[in-house]
Amino acid sequence: MKPLILAVLAFATLANSAPPALQTLAPEPHEQTTSLNSKYWAYLPSETTAAKLPLILFLHGGGGTGSDIHKIKGQPMGVWKGIQRFEKGPCIIVAPQCLRSPRESKDGGWQVDDLNLLLQDLKARFPIDSERIYLSGNSMGGYGAWMWGGHNPEQFAAIAPIVGGPKEVTPDLDQWASNLVKVPVYAFAGALDKVVPAERSERMVKAIRAAGGQKAKLKSYPNAGHDASHLVFASAEFYDWMFSQRKQDEQR
Repeated sequence: MKPLILAVLAFATLANSAPPALQTLAPEPHEQTTSLNSKYWAYLPSETTAAKLPLILFLHGGGGTGSDIHKIKGQPMGVWKGIQRFEKGPCIIVAPQCLRSPRESKDGGWQVDDLNLLLQDLKARFPIDSERIYLSGNSMGGYGAWMWGGHNPEQFAAIAPIVGGPKEVTPDLDQWASNLVKVPVYAFAGALDKVVPAERSERMVKAIRAAGGQKAKLKSYPNAGHDASHLVFASAEFYDWMFSQRKQDEQR
């Protein structure tokens, strides 16, 4: 896989910006006036291409909230290194930053409307294959993946939440499960996790299956806690499964 260009971009509305050529992106913050006033890391192929590319959207955990974009670099970098190691791609990886945690305000944490605006903008900026958009995230970001996928399943070829869930199981669980019946789901958990117990991922997968879904599965690492993501990123299984998924007609 060719080296990637690492770029930091701001969330932008479609009215304020035109899609840039990939080779013009620089590894410095690209500021624009936006309604969200937030940034994201974008890992891009080093060469321009006319071909449509898979997109991995990765949502960080609660420790990455704020305005320092460097706080969230580690985990998407782990995904990027795994893609190189297991010779997947080329693809685009985007990791947005959440400004506030749920502890800071009632509208903190990942918000579906904001994320939908981000995806709309990304589709206008980059050569994204709409049939191969993958959603993942860790901890608060794992919950964000459940939430976003549960609200807008039609946008994703697959979702892979990692140690994801809130302190309390969402009252929307059954609705999310019903919406995810046709979407391939691979959840990951640490059996020893005391921050977000594996039971929360188990409950979501069981709910999807109970609703008739046959594409949901869970892997619980018996000796891992809330740090299970490093095992996920180091596993060929994660990338093999993800890149084998393509949105089917029944998901549209």
